[in-house]
Amino acid sequence: MTIHALQATPHPYRWLVVFSGALFFFYEFIQMHMFNAISGDLMREFQVSASQLGNLSAMYLYADVIFLLPAGMILDRFSTKKVMLIAILFCIAGTMLFAIAKVFAFAAVCHFLAGIGNAFCFLSCIRLASRWFPSKMLAMIVGLVVTFAMVGGMVAEAPLTYLAQAMGWRSALLCNGGLGLVILVIILAFVKDYPKGYEQQHQRQVQQLESLGFWGSFRLATMNKQNWFAGIYTGLLNLPVMLLCALWGNMYLRQIHGLTSVQASSVVTMIFVGTILGGPLIGAWSDRLGLRKIPMLVGAMLSLFTMLSLLLAHDLSYGVLLGIFLMLGFFTSAQVLGYPVITESNNRIVTSTATALASILIMGGAAVFQLLFGYILDGYWDGLMINGIPAYPNKAFEHAMLIFPITLGIAIVISFLFRETHCREVNTKAGARI
Repeated sequence: MTIHALQATPHPYRWLVVFSGALFFFYEFIQMHMFNAISGDLMREFQVSASQLGNLSAMYLYADVIFLLPAGMILDRFSTKKVMLIAILFCIAGTMLFAIAKVFAFAAVCHFLAGIGNAFCFLSCIRLASRWFPSKMLAMIVGLVVTFAMVGGMVAEAPLTYLAQAMGWRSALLCNGGLGLVILVIILAFVKDYPKGYEQQHQRQVQQLESLGFWGSFRLATMNKQNWFAGIYTGLLNLPVMLLCALWGNMYLRQIHGLTSVQASSVVTMIFVGTILGGPLIGAWSDRLGLRKIPMLVGAMLSLFTMLSLLLAHDLSYGVLLGIFLMLGFFTSAQVLGYPVITESNNRIVTSTATALASILIMGGAAVFQLLFGYILDGYWDGLMINGIPAYPNKAFEHAMLIFPITLGIAIVISFLFRETHCREVNTKAGARI
C-alpha cells in the first residue's frame, strides 16, 4: 500500500475494518468444527458410520474446493464487502437448514451450502489485510485474524457441547445461525473495501486484470511454485485442527484416554488456545526476523515432536493431555506464515486467486484425510454399538493417528523448498503494487 493511502487512513480504523471482516472467519470456524461437539448426536440421529459422518463433514470442504478458485477470481475483481455479505448469507442459510434437516441427504446439501460461504471468508480477510496494512506487518495481522478463527473453533468445542446437551443439537445450531446474523450486521456497518486514496490503484488493478483475462490471471497464480508449496505446507500443519478439532478428537480422547465428553472437548479446545497464542507470536517473530523459512521449519519440526510424544506415550493424565494439545496448537500455528509468503510472492492483482489456489490444497487435503481417518476406523469396526454409536477398537484409532507424523514429516521437507522472501514483495511488478 502506498504511504499516502496509509497516512490518509485513521490508524485505529484499519484495525476495525480488518477485524470486523475477521468475524466472518470466526463464524465459519464454528461451522467447520461443530461436528466434533455433536458427532454422537449426528451418528445417532441419522444412523451413520464413521466414514459416512466423515463424508457429511467433508461436504463443507468439498464446497470449499469447488468454489475457492471462483471466489479468488471474484474477489480480485469485485467489492470485497459485497462478496462477504452474500457469502455469509449462504453460511447462515446452510446452518439453519441443517438444524431442521430430517434426512441425511438434505443435511449433506445444507452443509455443502454453508461451505460455499466459507470459500470466500478467509480470502476476503487476506484481501482486506493486504490493502489496509503494509507487507512488513502482514504475518502478525494474519496471525491475529487466525486467532479470531480459533476463538470460533473454541466456541464449537466445550461451549457448543454444553449448549447441545442443555437444549438439543438442533436448537443449538439455530442459535448459531442467529449469531451469524449479528456478524452480518457488523460487517455491513464497518467493513470498507480499501482506504481513502486507494481508488485509483484499485481501478488500475481491475484494468490490468481485464487485460490479462481469466486464463492469464489463473496462469500467473498456478505457475508460481511458491503457491503450491505454501498450500501443501499450510494444509499439512492444519490437519490436527481439521481432523482432531473438527471431527475425531473427542472420540479419540474418550476411546484411547478414557476422558469424559466434556473433558475431551476441553482438551481439544487447547489446540485452539495454542493457535491463538502462537499465531500472532510466530507471525511477529517472523516479521521481526525478516524471514519466513526458518520459523516455518522450526514450527513443523516441533509439531512433529509434540505429535510423537502424544502417540508414543501411554497412560497420559488429563493435565498432560491439556499441555500436549496446547503445544500442538502453538507449534502448528506456524501455518499462518504460508499466507504472507503467498502475498509476498505474487503480483498484487492476483493475490486472492493465488491464495485461493493454496486454499484448495488446504481444504482438499483436509477433506481427503477426514475421509481416510473414517475409513481406517471402519476397517477395524466389528459391529459393536454403544448407545446407538459405533464403538471402535483402540488399534483403529492408533493406526488412524499415524496420519499425523507422516504428514508433518512431509511438511518439514516442504519447508526446505520455499524461496525466502525476507518479508518483502519479491515477485510483483511495480505497476501492480499498492
